[in-house]
Amino acid sequence: METLPSQAFQRGRLLRDGTWVVAFLADWCPFCRRFRPVFEALDGGGAFRTGVADVTDDDSPLWDQFGLEVIPALLVFSRGRPTFRREIYPGAGLPADALERASAAARESLG
Repeated sequence: METLPSQAFQRGRLLRDGTWVVAFLADWCPFCRRFRPVFEALDGGGAFRTGVADVTDDDSPLWDQFGLEVIPALLVFSRGRPTFRREIYPGAGLPADALERASAAARESLG
């Protein structure tokens, strides 16, 4: 599990190679704190990589770059481009199947 700084997303530099499932999380978010250990257990089996984009700072450019309005948010990147997105449901958190869908989307982008 890698922590991805905002610079990693500039021009897809870090995400250019392969497929990534990235969770956008903030330390101040209670949903994020509960979701993080679940996300960290996600195993791509070598098919894809996982990373956490820290958006704790309200001034993080990632908020605008990816149009984040709520967190946690999951995005799948294939060759540096977002191909899948799941966000929090107000008052309910991420849907239970969000990780399974993100994992399936990541595997599909490999084919």
